[in-house]
Amino acid sequence: MILYLHGFRSSPQSFKARMMAEAMRERGRENEWRCPALPPGPRAAIEVAQEAAAQLQRATGRPAQALTVIGSSLGGYYATWLAERLGCKAVLLNPAVHAARDLATQVGPQSGYHDGQPFEFKASYVDELKALEIPRISRPGRYFLIAATGDEVLDWREMRDHYAGARQRIVEGSDHGLGDFARWLPEVLEFADAPVTDSH
Repeated sequence: MILYLHGFRSSPQSFKARMMAEAMRERGRENEWRCPALPPGPRAAIEVAQEAAAQLQRATGRPAQALTVIGSSLGGYYATWLAERLGCKAVLLNPAVHAARDLATQVGPQSGYHDGQPFEFKASYVDELKALEIPRISRPGRYFLIAATGDEVLDWREMRDHYAGARQRIVEGSDHGLGDFARWLPEVLEFADAPVTDSH
């Protein structure tokens, strides 16, 4: 079962989320898929993500450890927190590693990419992001990082170093949105379905 967490200013309408949803539909696994719309506040976003994870467990009758959280950008930051909390796997797509630092510059009026709806990114949200920081992942074998060297928003080297020991796919070029995500989708699904093998 897969929980997808979109990035800052994004939504369940992101092309990666829609591609994942279609892949799960094609496999007849709709009941194993969730992609909630995350509110701007980090604390509220984590609550929504936790509830979606709980819904998946109820729908499938499977434990939290059977879940894979896929997170893009800021969603990758949230996915890391959730994976550490639930003991499940996570796939990180150009994840934010230092979200509080990076989003401190975004305080103020914003708008959604897909619907244009205005929202306020509050200064207090930076503190909420700090509270969710995972300084070091506990079991690298639970993680799969896909990082693009052409990411124009975040530094792929920070991602590589933060997820040291994890499975990593460093993509030469590409961009922050991973426009070539279709190429990596089979590998993402394979990782989500595979058992965790590390002993860390």
